[in-house]
Amino acid sequence: MLQHILYNGTSSRNSSQLFLRRSLVRLVLCAAFFAMLFITACKNKKTTEATKSDTYYTCSMHPQIMQDKPGTCPICHMDLIPVAKSNETKDELMLSDEQIQLGNIQTDTLGHALAGDKVVLTATLNFDEMKVNTVSARITGRIDRLYFKNTGDYIKKGDHLFDLYSEELNTAKQEYLAALERQQTLGNSIVDFKQLLQSAKNKLMLWGVSESQIDALAKTKQFSPLTAFYSTATGYATEIPVKEGQYVTEGGVIVKLADLSTLWAEAQVYASQLSSVDYKGLAHVQLPDVPGKEITGKVTFANPEISTDTRINLLRVSIPNTTNQLKPGMPAYVVLKGSAGNATTLPIDAVLRDGKMAMVWVQTDKNTYKRKSVETGLESGDRIEIKEGLQNGDVVVISGAYLLNSEYIFKKGAEPMEGHKH
Repeated sequence: MLQHILYNGTSSRNSSQLFLRRSLVRLVLCAAFFAMLFITACKNKKTTEATKSDTYYTCSMHPQIMQDKPGTCPICHMDLIPVAKSNETKDELMLSDEQIQLGNIQTDTLGHALAGDKVVLTATLNFDEMKVNTVSARITGRIDRLYFKNTGDYIKKGDHLFDLYSEELNTAKQEYLAALERQQTLGNSIVDFKQLLQSAKNKLMLWGVSESQIDALAKTKQFSPLTAFYSTATGYATEIPVKEGQYVTEGGVIVKLADLSTLWAEAQVYASQLSSVDYKGLAHVQLPDVPGKEITGKVTFANPEISTDTRINLLRVSIPNTTNQLKPGMPAYVVLKGSAGNATTLPIDAVLRDGKMAMVWVQTDKNTYKRKSVETGLESGDRIEIKEGLQNGDVVVISGAYLLNSEYIFKKGAEPMEGHKH
């Protein structure tokens, strides 16, 4: 009986231990199974995330830096910013929010505006070539002395300009004195010395000797080897190409003199503006360097030929300068009367021009911009007319167009206008 009880107790204990072992094995196997499932799920998730990632990281200051994970710029050490990968086309450019903010990219919806009844042209003041005089040498010789040596000197008509040594001129003086002496000695009984004397006098006057100098020569009967020459015009010296001791030939320029009582305002007119300009009307010239000053003048010349490279025509307005306050080289604006009309216009800075064509940037989507070639027309103030290439409602970049152009060249490696040139 006791043995039976002991046997049953031992058997029950063995069964319990076996059950515990089997349960522990099942738990370990279950734990290992779920661990493998978790690891596999994580790997699949990472693979899926890596596959679906459409973002790269770049520097707002150095967009050439592009990485697939966050970090810092190796150039400026700024934190990289996330940028969504785009499917931009060849003519499109996509920027990040930070790039748009740093580049001050601003847009406006295209609409119609009154172009105005006047045309404003940029101009530069220049000498009135009709009032530029040249004092030249009448005979070959050596300049012994110059009395005006600096450009900008004011020279009046009759001022002593230079002294000249000339063998030929000295010989003519001797001939004149010899004819004068023979006339006084022999009279006109045998030979008409009066005619010979007049011939010698005319030769001296032809070579630039004044009548008062000839009279002084006849009175003193002595001459200096140097002959004084005087200015034949009044004005400011704009060019003095000779120096003391230099030999000049007959007709050589001694000095150029400009009369500044009137000036020319030379303006540039685009070919598309010519039909809108009233050439017979008055022109108003405004000077940025002289605030509040406006001078009324007339169009005196319009170049009949247009430059094939720039398609620009030259327009000339003559203006008075009675107080000599205006100086050649000053910038100016020429305001001409034009024809008013309701036109599609943009700020001038929104249009990029290279002399052959014009182009603007248009926003096609969020942070996405596309280039478009346009045909421009009349300019008025800070606005320019758009004849073709855009439609009413287009969102056009009005600030930062040049930066977009530079960014396009940097990323695409080509000038945006090249593909659109005719």
